[in-house]
Amino acid sequence: MPELPEVEVVRRGLQAHVAGRAIARVEVLHPRAIRRHELGPDDFTGRLAGARVEAARRRGKYLWLELSDKEAILAHLGMSGQMLVQPEGAPDEKHLRVRIRFDDGGPELRFVDQRTFGGLALADLVTSDGTLLPAPIAHIARDPMDPAFDPAQAVKALRSRRTEIKRALLDQTLVSGVGNIYADESLWRARLHWARPTEKLTRAQGAAVLEAATEVMNEALQAGGTSFDALYVNVNGQSGYFDRSLNVYGQGDRPCRRCGTAIRREPFMNRSSYFCPRCQPRPRRSH
Repeated sequence: MPELPEVEVVRRGLQAHVAGRAIARVEVLHPRAIRRHELGPDDFTGRLAGARVEAARRRGKYLWLELSDKEAILAHLGMSGQMLVQPEGAPDEKHLRVRIRFDDGGPELRFVDQRTFGGLALADLVTSDGTLLPAPIAHIARDPMDPAFDPAQAVKALRSRRTEIKRALLDQTLVSGVGNIYADESLWRARLHWARPTEKLTRAQGAAVLEAATEVMNEALQAGGTSFDALYVNVNGQSGYFDRSLNVYGQGDRPCRRCGTAIRREPFMNRSSYFCPRCQPRPRRSH
């Protein structure tokens, strides 16, 4: 699923092409795409007609369009959701689910989702920690790229849990934006094994892994994100290329770029963890 850099790439495209425009009409072409909007398609399309998009926002891996009436279109990209800006009259994509047209007659916004795990929903904006957020994600923590992110507080939150460091990094209520790919990459940079107990982390180790997460996600953002297939694209349909720079994720059995040891893959929460057994030694079990 897309993580912070991929979502930020989409947000920037939406800010450039959609912000400041008024919605003329909305078409829901597949009801599953708005299943999270409990009042249904008619309410969704009716309330959006005439609304103005003020800005495209993001927190962690969550994306929304802020509207003029203290509401937001909250987008769940899921595994294959795409927000595409297309000229009016361009051929419909095979998996087009929602079309948003604007009153200026310019390019329209299309939500395309092959696997239909994603979707759009209208949500009220509420104030959380001094920031307006869609109510369903008001509990999500700030991410390392947020100007108001507090690294010391995030380290404290990580160390307060009794779990493995990778599980803590994936907990969006502690620090948001980090998913499976960038957790593995960050831990490799910080030389920490994914199973290191959080309660045994030093403050310096906690700070190091968060600094590594910030670095790797910034680098991924500059490369347009990580695209493993044609489903991860920006608003113009272009793929990112950070997958060429991954040090451990998906690199099983290949030599570590730092020490030459073969990268290992281990099962983790129905997914995988990749690490270097030499650079990231497994923590000893306490008796």
